[in-house]
Parts: sequence; C-alpha cells; structure tokens
Amino acid sequence: MITIYLMRHGQTYFNLWHKIQGWTDSPLTEEVIKQAKEIGRYFRENNINFDKGYSSTSERASDTLELATDHQLPYRRLKGLKEEYFGSFEAEDERLNPPVPYEDFFVKYGGESEDQVKMRMHDTMLKIARENADNSNILIVSHAGAIFNFLSTINMSIDQLFKIGFTNASVAKIEFKNDQFKVVEIINKKNNKFEVTQVN
Repeated sequence: MITIYLMRHGQTYFNLWHKIQGWTDSPLTEEVIKQAKEIGRYFRENNINFDKGYSSTSERASDTLELATDHQLPYRRLKGLKEEYFGSFEAEDERLNPPVPYEDFFVKYGGESEDQVKMRMHDTMLKIARENADNSNILIVSHAGAIFNFLSTINMSIDQLFKIGFTNASVAKIEFKNDQFKVVEIINKKNNKFEVTQVN
C-alpha cells in the first residue's frame, strides 16, 4: 500500500484579494511561513516521513512544499497537478464565479471543464502512485479546485469536503491499494490546532 498526503498550497495574495486563481500564479503571503512550519511540525510529531514529493508547476505549490519540508525533500513538478484553467476569468474577482459545480461553464471562455480537470488529475495521481514502491509515503502539493475534483472521482463528494472544510495547507490522506485510491482522513487547522476527520 502507498500512502499519499495530498496538500493544498498555502495562502496567496489572490486568496486574500478574492481573485480567481487558476493557472495564473500569485505570491505566497507571510502567513504561509507559519502555515508551512505548523504542518511540517505536525508531520514530524506524528512520525510522518516522506520518501518522495510532487507539486504542481505553479510556484505557490512548489514553494509550499519546500517550506513545509524545510527544503529537505526531493520532488518533481508536474503540469498535471495544476489548478483548473479558468480562461478569460483568470485573475478576475471571485464574485464572477458561477455556483458550484462549475461543470463546463469555463470552456466557452477558453478554460477547462470539471471533467477535464478530473481526468487530468486522476491520470496524474495514478501515474504517481504506480511509479512508487509499496509502503511509500508521498507528499503532493496541488490546488483546491484540482484536489476537490480529484477527490470527487474516488470516495468523497465535494459537498462532504465543503462540510469538513479544506482551507489553505489542509491535507487529504489517501491510501492506494490494488490500483484504487481511498481517502481516509482530512487534516485541517481549526481553532489553532490540527483536527483529523476520518472519512468512511
């Protein structure tokens, strides 16, 4: 069995300014240093050590991985882990977003459909899982939309994830066995402490 820790990148200025953030990148805020150190400490205190790391090619994801692992984990950047592309809505005000699910709303504006994101993420995650040996612990840093879409292809609905919460630097613990993914835990920072929610 392979264990994957799928992490959302840390807070960016576009998060603060409520801008639509897909393939457009935005610098991490000072808050990320604190977030990254805290999740890094959580991993160490719970004896979670990583054999390999992967991140989206967006700097906000790779920078988050480096901060969380104190620049000690070798990793690869993969385009397949990028956020959904929102076309001409990139960097615009979040109030322009339609209600979720987005489905194929952004396609007519040059962006991706949710089905395209689901397929891209699932194919990339499957490739990562298959190229690693059993009993590996893998850290992957990606984006909220990409992660939500991927998790909805396995054993977790977006409604369920919204209910639990998945803020910046949250982590989904996923097991990969017999060529199948299964979310087992969501790790969130709430009320100044980490909360682990079991997923059935």
